[in-house]
Amino acid sequence: MKRTAALAMLPLAAALGANAPAGSAAPAASKGATISVTVTNLRNAKGIVRACMTTDEDKFPRCRGVAGAHGATADAQEGSIAFTFTGVKPGRYAIALLHDENGNGKADRALGMMPKEGFGFSRDAKVRMGPPKFSEAAFDVGQDDRTLTIRMRYML
Repeated sequence: MKRTAALAMLPLAAALGANAPAGSAAPAASKGATISVTVTNLRNAKGIVRACMTTDEDKFPRCRGVAGAHGATADAQEGSIAFTFTGVKPGRYAIALLHDENGNGKADRALGMMPKEGFGFSRDAKVRMGPPKFSEAAFDVGQDDRTLTIRMRYML
């Protein structure tokens, strides 16, 4: 079954629905790296931005119910916002973002297909006929802290 860019965003709202404090990651282990993420190109300050960082290649870009996944939310701001994930264990991770502009907990679509809200992925992985593969968005985390920038994209 072919996945379209619109379908790529279907799972994001539910997947990124973690209830973490604004701008921070879910509770973390006492040791591990800090991953600082700057999200750029937000078109407005409406709603919230949801972030999911996972090592689960098979479930990416989903986060909900994934063991070891880090989820966070922050109030949207025009321009850019930042997330900080702490206590991140070494491994290969990928990040998915959703700008839930109306805060309804889902990725809204026009004509049932085209995402109306913003999305982004680590390594600015491209969206073609669906979400990028884990390998296209993946980055390695070791003991050292990392800083990433992810550009928010909008189709409409």
